[in-house]
Amino acid sequence: MQLIIEKLLNDFERGTLNRRQLAASLTLLVTGAEAAPKDAGLKAVTINHVTVRVPNLQKTSQFYQEFFGMPLKQHSEKTHILGVGKSFFGVEQKGTPAELDHIDFGIAGFDADAVLAKLKARNLKVEEGGTKESFKFWDPDGFLIQLNGPEYEGHVGK
Repeated sequence: MQLIIEKLLNDFERGTLNRRQLAASLTLLVTGAEAAPKDAGLKAVTINHVTVRVPNLQKTSQFYQEFFGMPLKQHSEKTHILGVGKSFFGVEQKGTPAELDHIDFGIAGFDADAVLAKLKARNLKVEEGGTKESFKFWDPDGFLIQLNGPEYEGHVGK
C-alpha cells in the first residue's frame, strides 16, 4: 500500500492528479483496504470471561478478591463469579490439578449459524448443549472456547 500512496503523491506533485482526485483515491484506498477481509475468520471484540477449575474454591476466590479487588458477583456451592469490569472471572471447584476450563470470546456481528458453519468447515468439534445465543467448541490445541455476541451476559453454567 505504501508504494501506491507514494505513486499517488508523485502524480499529485507532478500535476497529473489534482487535490480532489488525490483525496478520493486515498479515501478509496484506505476504506477499500478496511472493507476487504483478510480471511473469512471471526472478529473477537471482547473477552467475556475466563473460567478456571481449582482444588480449593474458597482459597482461590478469596485470593483474587483480595489481591485484585475483584468483587464476588454471584456464587453457588461450587462456583464463584468475580467481577472484572464488564467481564468476569469464573472459579469452579474441582480436584487437582488446577486447570483452565474455558475462555469466552464476544464475536462482532455474532450469527450462530454462520459461526457453526465456519467451525464445521475447519472440522472443529462443537460441544453439545449450546444455544443460538452461546456455545462452545474445542480449538486445535484442545482448549475449550465459548463464543457469543459481545453483549452476552450469561454465566459460567451456560
